[in-house]
Formats: sequence, structure tokens, C-alpha cells
Amino acid sequence: MTHAIHHRACNLCEAICGIAIETEDGRITKIRGDALDPLSRGHICPKAIALQDLQDDPDRLRRPLVRKGRDFEETSWEAAFEEVATRLAAVQREHGRHAVALYQGNPTVHNYGTMIFAQVLSKSLATRSRYSATSLDQLPHMLASLLMFGHQLLLPVPDLDRTQYLLMLGANPLASNGSLMTAPDVRKRLAAIRSRGGRIVLLDPRRTETAAVVDRHLFIRPASDALFLFAFVHTLFEEGLVRLGALEAFTDGVAAIRAAAAEFPPERIADRVGIDAATIRQLAREFAAAPSAVAYGRVGLSTQSFGGLCCWLLNVINVLTGNLDSAGGSMFTRPAVDAVALAARAGQRGHFDKGRSRVRGLPEFGGEWPAAVLAEEIETPGPGQIRALVTSAGNPVLSAPNGARLDRALAGLPFMVSIDFYLNETTRHAHVILPPTAPLEHDHYDLAFHLLAVRNTARYSAPLFDPGPEARHDWQILLELSRRIERKTGRATLLSRATHALLARLGPAGVLRGLLRFGPSGAGWNPFGSGLTLGRLKRHEHGIDLGPLTACLPERLFNETKRIVLAPERLLGDVARLSASLAESAPALVLIGRRELRSNNSWLHNSERLVKGRERCTLLMNPKDVDARGLKSGQTVEARTRAGTLRVPLEASDTVMPGVVSLPHGWGHGKDGARLRVAAAHPGVSLNDLTDELDVDVLSGNACLSGVPVEVRS
Repeated sequence: MTHAIHHRACNLCEAICGIAIETEDGRITKIRGDALDPLSRGHICPKAIALQDLQDDPDRLRRPLVRKGRDFEETSWEAAFEEVATRLAAVQREHGRHAVALYQGNPTVHNYGTMIFAQVLSKSLATRSRYSATSLDQLPHMLASLLMFGHQLLLPVPDLDRTQYLLMLGANPLASNGSLMTAPDVRKRLAAIRSRGGRIVLLDPRRTETAAVVDRHLFIRPASDALFLFAFVHTLFEEGLVRLGALEAFTDGVAAIRAAAAEFPPERIADRVGIDAATIRQLAREFAAAPSAVAYGRVGLSTQSFGGLCCWLLNVINVLTGNLDSAGGSMFTRPAVDAVALAARAGQRGHFDKGRSRVRGLPEFGGEWPAAVLAEEIETPGPGQIRALVTSAGNPVLSAPNGARLDRALAGLPFMVSIDFYLNETTRHAHVILPPTAPLEHDHYDLAFHLLAVRNTARYSAPLFDPGPEARHDWQILLELSRRIERKTGRATLLSRATHALLARLGPAGVLRGLLRFGPSGAGWNPFGSGLTLGRLKRHEHGIDLGPLTACLPERLFNETKRIVLAPERLLGDVARLSASLAESAPALVLIGRRELRSNNSWLHNSERLVKGRERCTLLMNPKDVDARGLKSGQTVEARTRAGTLRVPLEASDTVMPGVVSLPHGWGHGKDGARLRVAAAHPGVSLNDLTDELDVDVLSGNACLSGVPVEVRS
């Protein structure tokens, strides 16, 4: 027998934990944490074990599929590429460039080849009909960074390893492993805060897994977080707790923030928030008095009706207390590949509202339309109607609001192609499916998550398995489609042909070589320099520690004035909508989602080891609400919203506050035509058959997946 140990990073979630994979004669026998990884320090979660399940899954597609009537047949890569390019070009010739749309799913950022080469395909398609999972998740965070700091990717990260006070809202890092905060082994990191005398406070409508390890958990009514944060800011000003410190020299808009917060005293908003005024004031005092502190929030904040205001106000609190760009506060990374600086040099700091969607008039962000409008843009006739769709690493039927409507819209598309290694709830509508290699069959470097890590590190992962000569990596698929589409549409030029040829030779690793060499830690032009190169990184199979986060402002600001814009006009303009919401009647019952450690959105439910055990797709409801409706725990109930109706098992639980029900996201398998045998045996129901595509954060266009009014009955 041939025994080997392969060290790499797990690229299934944001934690990017270092793992050691043991093999015997080319087959995986064990996956464990890599104790020498400088970021994860031996931590591992159940998802990493599923890398083996993905590799060995008999349902994973290995060859292209083409639709023949209601069935699919395997075909050659040549035939598949030719059909896709021919039909996409035909749609654009007949209906215009924008009749072809592109949708990129969340796994895109877990594959650096896809991240780089998806831009090549997008440029070749020359369409403005671009969509992604961004507007189903973190868009409000990126909008706040764009308007305040001048760059949509300049996202502040909690300095967990040095903070003395952590205030979290709508975040469950023990289930997510951190989110917009790459923090592997977050349980130990949170425990370390408390062991050094620090304090952790969590506000969430559900008593989550994270609530069990904090000093204080407080229930907060869904979608009321912006009110709480404004009352917090109000208290800072009213009680003389504002201390910007070094930030004062390059921060504008403090007076405007004071004026905006004046109408949100804690006493005015306490009943709507569900937290009494005295407690709100106490939390503000504790935060301001701490030697270091950081306010952090995630999907519970960004996927609600005031997501833009919430994400802005987190930054405002960190600035007003001097905790932005300060050790133990909210800091910015300087990764070995600095995507922020690279994008800025290319003139791509981001933009907002340069156009409005065709049907509903929602704003674009970074060249993409909100995913919430995708179905209507397919269904509604007229110039610009979407008539063909390319999906890459996405399953929007389960991840976008009103998935049932989108499901119907996709079924009516004249042509659809999916780059995906599963025949799932979305790709079953495709006319051609192009399956890429699995995670262990290609190399990997985390372009995205080193940008969000609580410590600066770098790690390169070589491929473990040879996929064989018939396989294609994501980047190869994207590049070949780009080349053929340009040729068939007449967009090919000498420059584009040369670019395609160069990229084919370089591949992602060749691009990475240059990005590392000329990055912040790189060797630059000096061939004998001591800086970082891809070759040196490869020799450090456990990764390299580049040190803690360091202060970098105002130099790293990308506003022309190099100053923090604390009160952007677009954000201030949305405050009146928040104030008006106080006069509206609150729904009797609202729906929130939930994350689970053994789930990864919709695409790990075909792993038996991750779905086994008790049924997890249940509707949690507080016992008081169960009794008030004459229901019983364990029965199947009907949950109804404007968007749809589901039948789902009810689970009475005091982990959710009264007036709130919770359903996990990512389920809803077993649809006709999908080929996911394990998932079909554990189908659950889709949360997003209840969420409403018409319900968005008006400011940003991000979908509202939390705080959805719902009725529950037998």
C-alpha cells in the first residue's frame, strides 16, 4: 500500500481551515485538521470531511450533458461547447447583447480559478444582465464600505484575537465558522476573549449555538436592528461617550450623525426592538468604556428591510468610539494578494445606482442587478427581456426569494446553460450542463477569504487527484466559452485572441504567481529578494503567517479626499423610511432563517454523513405561540406568506422569541429531474418558497430573507 498525507486548505466555507488528508493507494482514508496551519491551528468542522463525499459522489457529473426532450444525454466537450456558443450567439444576434444573462453563485468565491476567469466570460458576453448571490447576502456591507471608505471590497473585520468587547447582531459564527470574518476555530477565539477578561454580547431573535458561549444574549425583534443601533448611537452622543481618537483627523460627518440619531432615543424605540431603554444605554456605556471593542453583524442584518442602514451603523459605532482601524477593534486586512488595491488600480472600486432594472427599477450595484428581479426580467416581454441564462456554481431556485416563481421562469427560457457538477433544482432547467472538476482535483488559493481573515496568512493548495484527460476545470470551461462566443459574435480581436492564448498558458496559478510576487508581501522584480513568491509558498505546505492586522488608515482609504465619509447622503436619505416604520403596525408573526454547521447553503445535502440524524428542516416556534394557535409540536403545519405556502413539521422551542418562527435555508430537494439521491431522501422544504421577491431593502436592492410576515396554522 502507498500511504500519503496531503496538506491543503478546505475551501467549502469561509473559515479556510487547514486540513491533512491521508490516502492509501490513491483513496482518502482520513481527513483531519492541520495543527500547523497558522490560521486554523488544527481546527476542523464536519463539512471538511464532506470533501471526500464530493470527490466520490456517484451523482457528481463527469461529462457534459445535453437535453434531449425531457431527459439528458452525455455528449463530448467539443459538441457541448459548440452548442452553447452557437445558441448564445444566436440569442444575442436576434435579441441584443443583454438578452443573455449571467448568474454566479456563492461557491464562485471558493474557487480562485472561477473568480478570475468568470470575468473573462462576462466581458466576452458583453451583457449588462449580470446577477449573483451578492444581493442575497452581503451587498449592504459592501455598499456601506463603498460609500464610507471609497471601495466596495474594503470590508472591516473584527480583530477577534485582541478585542475586549464584542457586540454581535444577527450573527451565528459557531454555525457559520465566521462570515465576512474568516475565523476558524471561532469557539476558542470567543472563549479567549472571555478568559482575558473581555465580554461578548449577542443580539439575535433566536438563542443560537453562539448564544451558549457568550456573556449575554438578548432577544431582538427581527428587522428592528437599525432602530437599536441608532438608539445606541444616540446614547453615545447624549452621554458624551463619543471618542474618535486618531480617526477624528480624517473623518467627516459627525454632526450629521448626531442630528440623525437625535430622533431615536432608546425610550422611543424600545418597545419595537424588544429591549428596554436602560439595557440599550448600558450596552452603549460598556462598549464605549472597554479598552477595545468591535460591533459586528451578519446576514441577520444585511438580509432585512433596513440592511443598508444596519451595516452602515455598525461602522458608525466603531468610528465614534475610536475602534475602527485600531487593535482589538474593526480592522482592515493586508493580504498577500491585495484584491482591494488591484481592483482600485484597474478603476474598479465599485459603483452604485448607475442604472435601474428594466421592470421594477431597482438599483444596480457593482455592475449587477439584484437577484430578486431575475424572475421578472425573464418573464416580462419587451426590449432587454432575458431569453438565455448562464449559471455558474449557483442554485438560485433554492437561494433566491420566491424560488417557486424563479423555478417557473427558468422552465420557460429558450436556452440555459449551467456550469455545475450536479443536476440540481436549478440546473435541471438547463439545455446544456458543463461539469467542472471537484475541489480536490484542482489547485486552490483563497483570494476572497484572506481578504476577510482575522489574521494575515497565505496558503497554496496543490491538487490532490488527477481528474483525467477528459475533465475540465472551471477556468478552462469559462475561457473556452469566452473564446468561442467572441468568435461567433464577431467580437474577437487580435488583442482578445492573444489574451485568451496567454491566459490558457498561464492558468490560475500563473496569474497567482504574478499577484503574489507584486503583492504587499511579495519579492517584486528582485529575483533574489526575500519576499513572498508562489514557489516559496508551495514549499510551506502548512501556509505562512504574515502577522496580525495592522492599522492602515487614512492611506488605505479610496475616497478622493482620503477621509472617512461617516454620513453619506444616500444613507442619510434612508433614515426617514426607518423613522416612518415606527408608525406601522408590526406583524404578529415573522419568519427568519437559520444556519447549521453541517449545511453549506444548498449544496452539501447529498452527503449522507451531513444529513443523517434527526430531521433538521423544521419550523421552530415559541411554545407560547404554539399554544395560542392550538398547535402541537411535531405536527405538520401550513406556513403561508404572500409568495407561497409550505407544509412543514413544527418544533416548539423556547430558543426563538415569541412572535418569531425559524426555518433553515438551503433545503427543498427532490424536484422532478434533479439527480441528487441522498438529498432527495432528505428533501425538507425551501425557506425561499416563502420569502418574497417583492420585499427588498429599498436602499440597496438586497433581498429580505429575514423578518418576513408569515401565518402558521394547522
